[in-house]
Amino acid sequence: SFPEVQHTDGIGTKGFYHWRKKTFRNAVLDALAMNLNDLAMVGATPYLLQNHIVLPKDDHKAILTIVSELAKECRKRKIVMTGGETSIHSDMPSMDISITVSGFVKNFPKNQCEVGDVLVGIKSNGLHSNGITKVREIFGQQNRKEFTAPTKIYLDEVLSILGKCKINGMMHITGGAFTKLKDILNKADAIISQPRKLEPHPIFREIYNSGVSDEKMYSTFNCGVGFVLSVPKSEAEKILSQVHGSAILGEVVHGIGKVKIRSAFSENSVQL
Repeated sequence: SFPEVQHTDGIGTKGFYHWRKKTFRNAVLDALAMNLNDLAMVGATPYLLQNHIVLPKDDHKAILTIVSELAKECRKRKIVMTGGETSIHSDMPSMDISITVSGFVKNFPKNQCEVGDVLVGIKSNGLHSNGITKVREIFGQQNRKEFTAPTKIYLDEVLSILGKCKINGMMHITGGAFTKLKDILNKADAIISQPRKLEPHPIFREIYNSGVSDEKMYSTFNCGVGFVLSVPKSEAEKILSQVHGSAILGEVVHGIGKVKIRSAFSENSVQL
């Protein structure tokens, strides 16, 4: 038998927009992505799921839609949905979908960048589910499609290349954005010198132009990059040919665990 891992996460502040726009399918995809993308970092194949749905009012149509969309995605991915709970919190302005996913791992990857690796980024499809508190602060009561577009799920792509390519480090660029890379650095620095190879979406430029600093952008938002692989140079071309929307963004060098980024928004450099 293979070792098991579990992961739990929810959609956080993004639930505010999903509830207002009734974008329940996208909310389900966000909840799945937040869990499956983190399971991808340890090469886990998900097989079992439980959910906790929190709504600000008892809306049976909403509950039915959420559960049926989640069941549809689980069937597609061969994940057994073994149970769930629904809570009504009338003093909350938004919804949440929290999911716990169990997966099995054939071979636990070490998951650490090696000096000499190149950093391959995989494109995001927008804001994903992070920095939404800042988005609300900037855009106020606006409702835009960018605020409810679902987070991209990287699990299938990552699992498909894990057996074929040597990958030293993997990171889902989520809460904390590029500071997350520090978790897989040991006596090394990550240098992202070519962020424009995965051009930030227009929404990120809008946020930057509202007065958010380069440092805040890269510690809060994915800025167009949803997942990062640290791979030997010899593997990079093979990965680029197999993963749609991927590009070499930089490299791993000797250092002390810092992430250094040449901003895609200006001529400034950022150190995290």
